[in-house]
Amino acid sequence: MRTPRSRLLFAAGLATVLALSGCAAPSTSDNTGTNASVNVGLILEPTDLNIRKTSGVALDQVLLDNVYEGLVRREADGSVVDALAKSHEISADGLTYTFTLNDGVKFHSGAELTASDVVWSLNQVVTDASIKDHATLASIRTVSSPDPKTVVIDLSSPDSNLLWNLGGRAGQVLEEKATNDLATSANGTGPFELKAGAWKQGDSLKLERNDNYYGTKAKVREVVFSYIPDPTAAINATLTGDLDVQTGVDASLSPQLERDKDITLTKGRTTDKYTLVFNPKVPALADPKVREALRLGIDHKAIIDSIGGAGVPQGGPIPALDPGYQDLAGLVPFDPEKAKALLAEAGQSDLTLTLTVANHYPTVISNVLTSQFKNIGVTLKVNRVEFPTWLNDVYTNHDFDLSLVNHAESRDFANWTDPTYYFGYNNPKVQELYTESVAATDPKVADAKLAEAAKIVAQDNPADWLFTGTALTAVRKGVTGFPTDSTTSRLYLGNLAVSE
Repeated sequence: MRTPRSRLLFAAGLATVLALSGCAAPSTSDNTGTNASVNVGLILEPTDLNIRKTSGVALDQVLLDNVYEGLVRREADGSVVDALAKSHEISADGLTYTFTLNDGVKFHSGAELTASDVVWSLNQVVTDASIKDHATLASIRTVSSPDPKTVVIDLSSPDSNLLWNLGGRAGQVLEEKATNDLATSANGTGPFELKAGAWKQGDSLKLERNDNYYGTKAKVREVVFSYIPDPTAAINATLTGDLDVQTGVDASLSPQLERDKDITLTKGRTTDKYTLVFNPKVPALADPKVREALRLGIDHKAIIDSIGGAGVPQGGPIPALDPGYQDLAGLVPFDPEKAKALLAEAGQSDLTLTLTVANHYPTVISNVLTSQFKNIGVTLKVNRVEFPTWLNDVYTNHDFDLSLVNHAESRDFANWTDPTYYFGYNNPKVQELYTESVAATDPKVADAKLAEAAKIVAQDNPADWLFTGTALTAVRKGVTGFPTDSTTSRLYLGNLAVSE
């Protein structure tokens, strides 16, 4: 593995440790094995570190499973495994979950984890509606600890999503007596620590191995996440050796990496749903004919081709990796003539709409949409904004016509059942089917109910699902154990290693 020039400068005692260089350097024994420092390129940086209150998968990427842990952990393939719990049992009626905690677990502060920390953490989410993913634990009636190593969760009704939800934001366990500021620091139990000063906003965030970890220790000394939103700059940083791993590789630029014999380019599956949302509060978009016309005017193959082929058709709100998936790609086929006819029926002869999109997304997508909408007589204005602005204007204030964003979270269909969510979608039948799916104790029944609900959503056309993203990750020779699936939403680094 080539050692980034920046780390060679660090080893020589120079101060400019984060500067990008124009050449690579040979490997040294100081940066292999358990002493390795791995530099990972990411696109989107968190706005702050508050795991409880701050939205966005950029935070999940770096902190979940690495710094914070829950009773269970989600795997990239969609399965759920024990984490802080060494085992768990579920009662026959699906109403009681009993977790036995691992021994020797300590927070990064040095305090020992007890069952009371778990009870407090979960109850905090259950009782505070302002906490991220509060609604995902709505089925919990009580959380208790009959002894210091046991946590019991009693439900008011069966919840087929409970373990999955406990592996997400809502289930992360914090220290009850800690006084740290969650916005600027993190005190978890995971295999990596976020130490004071490790986050250099606008540049990088560093995680260091937790040598007091109760489980298998991390195989590398540290991981440095470098935030490089510009795709060309990220490619250059990889080619020059400043990045050991580059996530979110721009497919149109990937041939440059494929020519480097020291770099392997992997293609991973994701639940990245590039979703074009139609705001139903906009009078024109409240008309179902207009929404259907917009979808009919979109050539999904052309959009996927425009991004270098790094995507697959989706057609509905559930991607192939999630429960309840069915192929809905042909439900609203590309048909610009029919789109024009529907717009005419709706009395929309000169429709102008504004698309609000965060500026870290490729401009080519909005350019193609602008051209395709022009072909059906719709003028599309594009408003590219910083991601915090998108969060404020679109996500929080629901002030938009059309919005394009990658909803990377797995199993997030519940958003289509919440009329207060920024989608603004409200269909009682969909809500009923989703409730029945959650209450089902048979996974096949749960999947069938989800599939039925998803088809109704797709037929209502509240959005267009442009494509499901394909994760392109560049990995330097000698680096192993870096996840390749679902990399935009979760990056568990417990298996990351550098060969000696």
